[in-house]
Amino acid sequence: MRTPRVLFVNHTSTMSGAEMVLADVVKPWRGSGAFLFEDGPLDRAMRGQGLTVVRARRGTGLSGLRRDGSLLRAIPLAGRLVATVLELARAARGHDVVYANSQKAFVLAALATGIARRPLVWHLHDILDGAHFGRAQRELQVRLANARAARVVVPSSAAAAAFVAAGGRADLVEVVANGLDLPADPAAPAALREALGLPAGPLIGVFSRLAPWKGQHVVLEALTRLPGVRCVIVGAALFGEDAYAARLRALAAERGLGDRVRFLGQRSDVPRLMRAVDAVVHPSIAPEPFGRTLVEAMLVGVPVIASDAGAAAEILDAGAAGTLVPANDAAALADAIARVLVPSPALAAQVRSAQVSARARYGAARMRAAVSDLILRVAAGDGTRASPMAGKAA
Repeated sequence: MRTPRVLFVNHTSTMSGAEMVLADVVKPWRGSGAFLFEDGPLDRAMRGQGLTVVRARRGTGLSGLRRDGSLLRAIPLAGRLVATVLELARAARGHDVVYANSQKAFVLAALATGIARRPLVWHLHDILDGAHFGRAQRELQVRLANARAARVVVPSSAAAAAFVAAGGRADLVEVVANGLDLPADPAAPAALREALGLPAGPLIGVFSRLAPWKGQHVVLEALTRLPGVRCVIVGAALFGEDAYAARLRALAAERGLGDRVRFLGQRSDVPRLMRAVDAVVHPSIAPEPFGRTLVEAMLVGVPVIASDAGAAAEILDAGAAGTLVPANDAAALADAIARVLVPSPALAAQVRSAQVSARARYGAARMRAAVSDLILRVAAGDGTRASPMAGKAA
């Protein structure tokens, strides 16, 4: 049996969490194709993996449609959207399976695969609820998924439950935990701090794109209760959240934190930065569909503090592999940071256990194998399914 050709579709070429996952997922599919709406780092990553990239002729700017906005805002772009659907349908006819890796890509791919008569897989990287999407958008996505998707891949049980709660068919869902591998780094934290130009003393790190629901402002409020504790905030406003990024800097100045908080922007050396801090804080105020940052911190052997929302409890074993705090609670977060910054044998044991667990549960090879198996089953028209928890860490 010949290897099926897969067309991987993504609306943006900016490298955020979902795009990092896609860059790993495509590795076994050299010779397949990618359909992207715009130029950027993901385009280059796809070509580097041996995929033939088709870029939508009228796709630039479509990524600016906000996922939590009204569908009425798409009306002025209707002509471009229709043209992109037709172009995607033509590309799909040369492939056996279409794999949509983002919400916007899925909506257009659902229409295009109906025209091209190709099976469609949706990799849903989001929590499908009112905190992330407008009602009309949720209803549209669910109806299209129920009608057109052969499978819906989600990274956690929390994301699966949200999809079903929104009206999605449970029989479509397969949980495949995101996977990643990090290179070993023997450098001691103190040496890394010096090399990276980071300050001495108690230091926490926040690693995420700058967006209101990611909760960096909660960390700033917590720091007002923690004199002497410094913080690095790593990430940029990737999807039109520049006003929030400016507000964070203004808030740091207003709270007198200017000399204790450093905004480092988007970085390519996140694992090294994580190894250099005393704790990683993941302060999302809305449910996370996964939390790549949590796994990265576990892998590098750093204590983790996370909001108890979405998949964080799954990844941190209900608090056994890290510290969970109520979302959007600066006082509780400050208390947790203060506790974690005090070394103890129990904390050291927890960090070692979390590292072992992350290596076993969240490897990139495991994720790729689970996704590839799913694609092969869809390409074969196999109606049978693996366990609904396929790829999920036990």
